[in-house]
This record gives sequence, C-alpha cells and structure tokens, in this order.
Amino acid sequence: MKIEQGMTPLEIRSSLSLASIYGLRMLGMFLILPIFAIYAEGLPGSPSAFQVGLALGAYGLTQALFQLPFGMLSDRYGRKNIIYIGLLLFALGSFVSGYSDDINIIILGRAIQGAGAISAAITALVADLTRDENRTKAMAMIGATIGITFALSLMGAPVLNRLIGVPGIFMLTGFLSLSAILVVRFVVPTPLNINTSKTLKEPAPSFKSILKNKELSRLNFGIFALHAAQMAMFIVVPIALATSGGMDVNQHWKVYLPVLLSSFVFMVPIIIVSEKFNKAKLVFIISIFLMLIAQLMFGILINVFWGLVASLFVYFVAFNVLEASLPSLISKIAPPSAKGTAIGVYNTCQSLGVFFGGLLGGFLADVGGSFSVFSFCAILMTLWVGFALSMKAPPAIKTLMFMIQNKSLLKSPKQLATVQQQLKKIKGVRDVLILLEEGKVMLKVNKHETIHEASIIRLLGGKHGVSE
Repeated sequence: MKIEQGMTPLEIRSSLSLASIYGLRMLGMFLILPIFAIYAEGLPGSPSAFQVGLALGAYGLTQALFQLPFGMLSDRYGRKNIIYIGLLLFALGSFVSGYSDDINIIILGRAIQGAGAISAAITALVADLTRDENRTKAMAMIGATIGITFALSLMGAPVLNRLIGVPGIFMLTGFLSLSAILVVRFVVPTPLNINTSKTLKEPAPSFKSILKNKELSRLNFGIFALHAAQMAMFIVVPIALATSGGMDVNQHWKVYLPVLLSSFVFMVPIIIVSEKFNKAKLVFIISIFLMLIAQLMFGILINVFWGLVASLFVYFVAFNVLEASLPSLISKIAPPSAKGTAIGVYNTCQSLGVFFGGLLGGFLADVGGSFSVFSFCAILMTLWVGFALSMKAPPAIKTLMFMIQNKSLLKSPKQLATVQQQLKKIKGVRDVLILLEEGKVMLKVNKHETIHEASIIRLLGGKHGVSE
C-alpha cells in the first residue's frame, strides 16, 4: 500500500488557485482603503463623510445580503457556475465605480461589487476538493493570501494611485476579476459528487435546522466577533501608529509587513500541531484567549509605539490561526448536502461583523476614545471564549483515496452513483467524493475504526492507490 504524505497535487492546485480568487476579492476592498477618503474630497459636490463611509461600507452590506443565497445556489447549481456569476458582478461593479466621479454612482458600483458574494461558494469548493486532514492547510493558504493581499495593498495603493488614480484601480480590479473567470474554468479542478444527482439526491437539512445547529452557531458567532473586532480596532490603530510612531500613513506598511510575515511563521507550527495531534479544539480556544490578550494589550499600550507593534504581532498570530480554523471547522461539522448553505450563513455573519464592527467602532471612538473600542473588542472575545469552551471537538476523520481502475465507471454517472451508495454503506465510511479528473474516489472515514478495504477495492474493480 503506497502512502502519500502531505497535500496531493490536486489539493495544492485547488488551494492555490482558489486562494488567488479569494485574494482578488480582498484586493478590491483593501486597495482603496488608504486612499479613497482623500480621493473623495476632490469629487464634485464635496461628498460628506457619511457618503464616503457608505461607499466603503456598501460592499460589506451587500456581501452580507447575498452570501447565503449564493451559498445555497452553489449546492443546487454547482460551485463554479455561481463563482462565474459572482466574478461578473464584481467586474461590473468595478467598472461602474471606476467610470464615474459621482459619489452616488460609486456607492452603487461598490454595492454591485459586494453583490458578487462568492466567498461561500469558494470556501465550499475548497472543502469539496481537499481532505479533512489537509483542509486547515488549504484554509491557511487563503488566510495567508488575505494577509499578504492586505500588506501588498498598503504598499501598492499609493503607488497605483500615483500611476492610474482611484478610477484606474477600480478598472484594474474589474479586469483582474474577468481574468479570474479563466482561472476558475481552466485551473481549478471540478469535483463530482453524485449526491447532487436528481435520481439519487438525498434530502438536504432544512435551512432552519442549519440556523438552530448549536455547533455551527458557535462558529458563526466567532467569525462575526473576529471581523467586528478587526474593523473596530483598525479605526483606531492607524491613527495610533501615526501619533505614537510619528509615521506618515504611506509608511505604515513598514510595520504591518514584518508583523504579518513573522505571525505567519508562528502560525504554521500551531496549525501542524492542531491537525497532527488532533488538538483542534484546544488550539482553537487558546487562539481565542490569545486574541483577548491582544485586545487588552491594545487598550493598555495603544500610545506606546513598540507596545503597539507587540500587540499587533499577538493579534495577527491569533487572527491567522482563527481565520484558517473557522472555515475548516464549519466544513467538517456542516452536513455534506447543505455545506454551501452552512458556509453561506457563516460568510453572512462575517460580512455583518465587518459592517457592524465599523459602525460601532466609529461610534465608540467618537464617544469614548480608543479604550472604549478595545473594551468592546475584549467583551466580544470574552463572550466567544465562553461559547467555545462548550463546543464539541470536531470529529476525528481521515481520508482514504482509491484509484478507479474500472474506467468504464467514469463514463457512466448512473453506475458511479450506484457504486457511491454502496461505498457509503461500508462500516466506518462517513462520506464519498468522486473526482473524475483524477480518476479517484475519496472516502471520509472514522479515524479510529478499521475499514474493510477489500470491499472498496472490489466495488471499484481495481487496485488500492493512495491512503493517508
């Protein structure tokens, strides 16, 4: 029996290509953050601060509104089809925003950008194409991409602003979105799960049952709290960097970049320990505690430059681990036939966190200063710790991969569907995924249960290929 260590080429290709698509979405948001307010001052009619804030926030609001419908549609009509639609909407919104100098039209364009809410479909597709023991690594790639995109945006926005201006940046992200469609079409693998067949479709859990699922609800609150705190604190942190360090806003990347990169170095061994020794719950709770400590450090050291840098480091270590762990846990706990719906709810909570975090963070900064902002963030983290302590440890699952030697099966969806149903009846098998491009079958099985491999080999008409 051949043992294959680490991620397979398919998983690496899937993870990297989808991380690039996810990063593109964040690029469209991050690139304008450090420059849009200044650009808006020169627009006709001298837009108010409220209009500027609405232009920035409209993206997150429509993201929240459309995440769930797009996630549900991806369960029904396929992940890639929904991603295509989302990328087209994102491109359209980018062109609308870049074409006009009217703040109201820009607000409309930003809303259209956000309406292309494909995060749920992308996350579900990553889950479809990766094994449970490698899923956190795949999500870590996406988390790292977001962090790197943020850092690159802080460095690149002033340069791009000088070269092509804010309208040019909008146009650039529009063209990149169209290019991303080609990546999805020709680079990202296409999974086939026969459970979506109309003749053998299993009844999916109701939307109400997804909302009432306590384990999913704990994670949904977590992603809300994580991003609400992020938006609230970054209303205060840039100003603190400028005052305590005497740094111009165009120089802030000199702090963010090394802090982000060093936090990634610490994140990797934490993720490895979590997966290798089945300590996902312990690592998860410790990371939330670490986030709470970061918020307390911010509150105390906000006016001390090196204290602020240390707080940022602790924050990003915790943030990167949690950002990678949360979607992985969602994908493990969610029912396979409603994975897109569950991730849609999750991403809706994330977008609502962005929206309300910015709203409340700005209000608290005006009323009570930075200490009230970090007190709010610390309260969120304390509540999250309380919810997380009572969560169930994620199921101990490993993945077996078998080659389909009987190639005639690959040409007959009905035969494949029958084989899939027979595989699911084998003791210890939790889920079955068929990958046509690879000619393989992935089986999610209980880690601590002996699987009758001979039966699997017989059903696939061939030789066992890969196991991990």
